[in-house]
Amino acid sequence: MARVLAVSSMVVRGHVGNAAAVPVLQCLGHEVWSLPTVVLSNHPGHRRVGGVQMDAGKLEDMIEALGENGWLDELDAVLTGYLPSAAHVLLAARLVRRLKASSPRLLYLCDPALGDDPKGVYVAAEAAAAIRDELIGLADITTPNRFELAWLAGVAVADVPGAIAAAAALGCAEVLVTSVPDLRTARLVNVLATPDRQRSCPVPAHPSVPHGTGDMLAALYLGHRLAGRGIEAALGRTVAGVRAVVEASVGRDELALVAALGALADMAPDAVDGE
Repeated sequence: MARVLAVSSMVVRGHVGNAAAVPVLQCLGHEVWSLPTVVLSNHPGHRRVGGVQMDAGKLEDMIEALGENGWLDELDAVLTGYLPSAAHVLLAARLVRRLKASSPRLLYLCDPALGDDPKGVYVAAEAAAAIRDELIGLADITTPNRFELAWLAGVAVADVPGAIAAAAALGCAEVLVTSVPDLRTARLVNVLATPDRQRSCPVPAHPSVPHGTGDMLAALYLGHRLAGRGIEAALGRTVAGVRAVVEASVGRDELALVAALGALADMAPDAVDGE
């Protein structure tokens, strides 16, 4: 069992942000400490949303309290997701630097939740720039979608070779890119790029997928890596797990995550192609 600090959004209804990441990581046997950057009624894709953005200073007070109680040193990993402002991003950067200084083996996964097709960047410009400039360089693992990878690397990403080249420019040990077009097969693939090798997994295209798949994917991959699984096994189980939840969620307005939790823990590895 690993202890993970998850810093992201929280919703009352549905499964996005920490409402997706926390149950997934718990399902895989890890203890999760949830630090919400915003608390919302639901994800903003619905007709109406209500909630509050958590003050970055208040979050820092909570972190300091955890530290003064002697608990921060218990952490094995940090996952960051939705960070609504530059202040939140800088808080996360200070936290990760602090934890890595005292525990160099701490694993940090940055899910750069800053934008997507077709809307583009959906966080403040200052927050997006801070994620690129402050967090990506600290991350051991990052899980951008195709749009986010292109924005972070500052290059076009239209296919798998483009994704591999852009991932190398980020400088992270493990870059898991989602929703990359494969021009050879006219399908979408997830691409995992590491310094020594690239791997890809095809994924089925659905006309409408509920929000939260990126949060779920990041948590699944981190959870499997923390469980000691190698890169291929972690990727295969992650892609298979996301596929199972998405297929169970067809026709719904939110991910059918709870119904699929039992299957996620024992999901068999999917086929992984090395490139």
